Amino acid sequence: MKTKISLAFLAVFFIFCGCHTTQKAASVLKLPERGLCAHRGAMETHPENTIPAFRAAVEAGAHMIEFDAWLTKDNQMVVIHDSKVDRTTNGEGKVSELTFSEIRKLDAGSWKAPEYTGVQIPTPEEVLNEMPRNVWINVHIKGEGVLPVMLARLVEAQGRLHQVFLACSAEAARLAKEAVPGIKICNMERQGSVQEYVDETIRLKADFIQLLKKSDYTDFAGSVKQLKENGVRVNYFGTDSPEELKMLFEKGVDFPLVNNIVHTIDVAKNLGIEPMKPVYRTK
Repeated sequence: MKTKISLAFLAVFFIFCGCHTTQKAASVLKLPERGLCAHRGAMETHPENTIPAFRAAVEAGAHMIEFDAWLTKDNQMVVIHDSKVDRTTNGEGKVSELTFSEIRKLDAGSWKAPEYTGVQIPTPEEVLNEMPRNVWINVHIKGEGVLPVMLARLVEAQGRLHQVFLACSAEAARLAKEAVPGIKICNMERQGSVQEYVDETIRLKADFIQLLKKSDYTDFAGSVKQLKENGVRVNYFGTDSPEELKMLFEKGVDFPLVNNIVHTIDVAKNLGIEPMKPVYRTK
C-alpha cells in the first residue's frame, strides 16, 4: 500500500516539476520588443484564421500573431472572426447555433482560392500547436461566459503564459484572471474618450492595449508615451501602409496589426526590425 502511495506521489511530483520547468524555460525566451502583428494570420494572401494562414505568418517572420475565438452551440472553442460562418465558409448560420461537428464539416478555404479547398475551421489548441514559443500570440475573445476561462486554462496547460494574451472586455479579463492569475490581458473595453480608455487600461494593470486607427486622438504620441511609462504595450489596428507604419513606430507603437504580413514584413526590415526566427521548443 505504501509503495502505491509513494509511486502516486512521485508521479504527481514529476508532472508538477515538468509543468514548472516548461513555464520557467519559456520565461527566458526573448520575445520581440516591437514588430508586426499578423491579423488573423496572413489573411490577405491566405484564408483568414486557418492553419495555412498561421503557418504563412510564422514563415514570414511575424512578431505577433492574432486570432479570434468563439464558442459553438455545444461549448467547443473554434477560431473564426465573424459571429456567422457565411462569409468565410460554404455554410450558413451563427457559430453559437452550430455544433462543433457541423462547423468542422465546413470548407473554410475555397472562398479564398481553389488550392485551399477543404481547409477546416481550426480550434485554438490546433492553432497554438502551430505557434513558435518566441512570438506574441494575441487571442481576441468573441463573447464572454466560459470562453475566457477555457482559453486561459488552455494557455496555462500549454505552458504559454509568457507569450499569449487575451484581448477582451474587463469582465472577460476578470473571469480569466480568477481562473489563471498569470494570464496576460489586452484591454478591449473601449468606453468614452481615447483618454478614458488609456486611463482605464492603466488602472486595470493590463499588459496590452489596442488603439484604433479611426479614433479621435488629441495627442496620439502623448497617449502612447503615457501607456509605455506605465508598462502597457501598445498594439494598433491597423494598416499595411509603409508611411503609416514608419510613423507609428516613430511615435512608440509596439505592434501594428497588418493584413498582408507576407509582403509587409519587408517594410519592417526597411525600418530595422528583423523578421522573427521561430523557436518551437524550450530547453
